[in-house]
This record gives sequence, C-alpha cells and structure tokens, in this order.
Amino acid sequence: MNLNNKKSTLIFSAIILTAVIFINLIGRNWFLRFDLTDNKMYSLSSSSKSVVQKIDDLFTIKVYFSADLPAQYSNNKRYLQDILEEYTAYSSGNLRFEFYSPENEEQIAEDAQKYGIQPVQLQVIENDKVEIKKVYMGLVLLYEDKREVIPVIQTSTGLEYDITTKIKSMVQAQKSTIGIVSLADEITNENLTRFLNERYATRPNLNLSNAVPENIDILLFNGISDSLDIAQESNLRSFISRGGNVFFAQNRISVDIQTQQANPVQSNIFSILDSYGLSIKENLVLDKTCNQVNVQQQMGPFRMAVPMDYPFLPILKKFNSSEVTVNGLESISLIFTSEIQSDSVYSDNLVDFTPLLYTSDRSATMSEFYNLKPDPKNNPIFNQLTETSKVVGARTIVADKETGIESNLTLVGDSQLFSDQGGGGSQNNIIFVMNTIDYMLGDSELIALRSREVLDRPLIGDAEGVSNQTRLTWKIINMLLPTLLIITLGIFSRRKQNSKSKILEAIYEK
Repeated sequence: MNLNNKKSTLIFSAIILTAVIFINLIGRNWFLRFDLTDNKMYSLSSSSKSVVQKIDDLFTIKVYFSADLPAQYSNNKRYLQDILEEYTAYSSGNLRFEFYSPENEEQIAEDAQKYGIQPVQLQVIENDKVEIKKVYMGLVLLYEDKREVIPVIQTSTGLEYDITTKIKSMVQAQKSTIGIVSLADEITNENLTRFLNERYATRPNLNLSNAVPENIDILLFNGISDSLDIAQESNLRSFISRGGNVFFAQNRISVDIQTQQANPVQSNIFSILDSYGLSIKENLVLDKTCNQVNVQQQMGPFRMAVPMDYPFLPILKKFNSSEVTVNGLESISLIFTSEIQSDSVYSDNLVDFTPLLYTSDRSATMSEFYNLKPDPKNNPIFNQLTETSKVVGARTIVADKETGIESNLTLVGDSQLFSDQGGGGSQNNIIFVMNTIDYMLGDSELIALRSREVLDRPLIGDAEGVSNQTRLTWKIINMLLPTLLIITLGIFSRRKQNSKSKILEAIYEK
C-alpha cells in the first residue's frame, strides 16, 4: 500500500486500529500460557472453569489489596489478578472483579472492614530501617444475597481452590448434608468439620438411636470400640438400604500407646461390615515408610528424646491409580491401621469391591501378640518388613436386594482418621476425605483441584523410599553444587577479563 498520501495513511491506521481492537476482544476469552509446572499451578484448572461457567447472574469479587507491598506479597497480588482475569473470561461476562487500595481513601478502608477484611501488620524495610506497616490483603465475593470473605491472602498456595470452593457453594441452590455419627467414644473432629462447613451442611454428634433424617446424604462413622445396640444397627442398615452412603473409619485393634497395650476390638460393627463386603483382619499393619516418634534414650549423663521411625504409623504413597478420589494425592498418614481383606468376603448384595489405599512393598503385619516398642533393638519385626503391600482402604458398592438401590460404602482401617488428634490434623488426609465425600455425592468438580497443590514431596522417590545415605548425598550435592557453579563462573569470567586486558595492552603498546 502506498503511504505517500494522507488518504492511504488514514486507511492503513484504521486497519491497524481495528485489528488491535479485535485481537484484544479475542484475547479476553482465549488464553495461551506456557505453564511448565508439574500440576499446572499457574493456569486455571478445568474444575474451576466448570464451576464458573455455572454462574447465571452477576457475580462480583471486590479485592482490597494495598498498593505498596513487600515483594513476596506483590507476587500474590499479581497471581490473584491473573486468575481472576481467567475466571472472568470463562464466566461469559457474569463474573466481574475490582481492585481497591484502602490506604488511599478512608471510605474504601471502611468498606473493607465492614466486609470483615481487617488490616494486618507487616514488618517492612524502608529507608534502611524496619517499620511496622498496616496493609490490606483480602477479598469479598458477592452473589445475589450471599457473601463470602477471604480476609487475608498471605500465599498463592491453595488460593484457586479457596476461591472456586466459595464460588461453588454460593452458586449451588442447596447444600448436601453430612452427618457425623457420635457414639460412646469421645472423638473431636473440629478441624475436619471446619472444612466440611465450607461446602456442606453438617450434623455433628448424630445419634443412631434415632432414625437417620431423610435429608442426610452421607454418614461419617467414627471408629468405635463397643457394639451397636439393636436400634442403632437397624437405623444404620435402613439408611444404607435406602441408598445412603457411609464412610467408615474403623480399625480392628485398640491401642494404648502410653501403656503399650493392644487388644482386639469386640464389636458387632465387623459383622455389619462383613455383610457389605468389607472385612477387616485382626492385625496391625507395619510399613517401612512411616512417621517418627520421640523415644527417651540415655546419651551419656543425659536422657534425651531421639526421633525414631515407627512402622505402626505408616505414610501411604501407593494408591489405586484408576480411582479419582486418590489420583494426584501425595501421601496419607494413618495410625495403628488394620488390613482390609483384598479378596472381599462374599456378600449377596455386593456389586463391586475396589481397593483404594496400599502400604508399600516393605510391609508386615502383627497379630495375636503385639509388641509396640518403638526401639528397633527391642522390636525385631522392624527389621523384617519384607512383605508386599497391604490394602488399608477400600470401597464397595452394594445394592438392596428388594429395591436394587445402590449405596457407596468406603472403609479405612484407622479409627482416628477423622479425629483432630489423628488423621484430621493432616491436610493430605482431609483432602482424601473431602474427595471421597464428593465422589459419593456424584460431584467430582473439586476433586482434581484439591490434589493440585504440592503439599508433601520430600526426598523419598517412590513408595519404598530411599535410604538415609542417599538423602544425605543429595543434601550435600544441593549445598555444594551451587557454590561450585558460582566459583567456576567467577574463574571463567576472570580469565575472560584477563584475556581482554592482555589484548588491549598489546594494542596500546604498539
């Protein structure tokens, strides 16, 4: 095109302007991002896209973030803005977000505090001195007459999950109800209940002496050490027969770690589980990959607590790869778990039996006589962990013989799985429990998203782990290699500089 005249220049400028406008319009709804992280942490997940596409009315997110933040918190702000732009793009225009800097206007600060977003104090270095600064780092989600708040955003880890979970809970018409069965045994599960309340309605301390209410979708059944009475058993079976789903946490051996005593649990819960194709063996499972306990030992004139591996506290890293509830999990920690019979016992209402959780291929079982001493010198079985993996978590699908209605029953051989003092205190365990509940409800949108963040990836390699010597070797390499690289780079740079100096000296001497 000839640009020597005014008309041609205007036409060319109009074409360029139109092209830029169209590119920007297309770019609002189309993303090209090279995310090289293992689990695509910096791209909006398919789960989040699915959730946000269900928004059918104006959804507003107000972000109250101070402008002048330390570097690590500024990165959080940039990450938040990036994912909110993606949320907006996939919402068909229904989701909008706005950023505010409360420190600039008093009215904005008052609005933030009305929503429950309070300023937090941070230590910052300005003008070569440490100062305490009040900053805002929160957001509020508004939809119809509903409101959810994230008062403080100190890290980007898990932020997408938090936002997507709150969007889903606000958009869905009715929450499912989870009943937590409470019998004679006192078990606190406040930590798990807090996570459950973000997504579901909960009924804690549900008493099986009365019929299970019709609005209960799932029962969480804490481990018990006594039998159910006739009414409790009847109500439990009635709930299952009408299609109710139950998540059992139950082991076969009751352990008192203080007295190092272990005794089989005498309860009719095992015959009930047997009738649904879930059989727990009367044993304790040991695994080479495990947590540690502190053992008091004499060290010269002093008595000190020495950490030792305790195989009765297995760390599971082997899962059924075809199952969505455990796919993507890093690990699960159990306490004094019992083995579940992998070739399920016959049950005339059993539709399907699926193993979920396995110990490693360096396992063993202990039965009849239980030696719980943590010192390997006093417990020879710790040096004999050579058996193949054991099933410690499984799921069955059962069908009522008369109506054909199916129920989903999941069992983990650990009575402390839901307890704050046990599995309920582990983020990985909570992810597994929440995944299982979503699967039972037929809602899998958040399952993959929960397991997306790297929560626990120590230097263990595979399910069997690596030796302490290998770990030490890699630690030394990690410490020495960067130093050697810097020294090598310095030597190379110095030699290159000396070479240039000699060339310049030779030129000027001539």
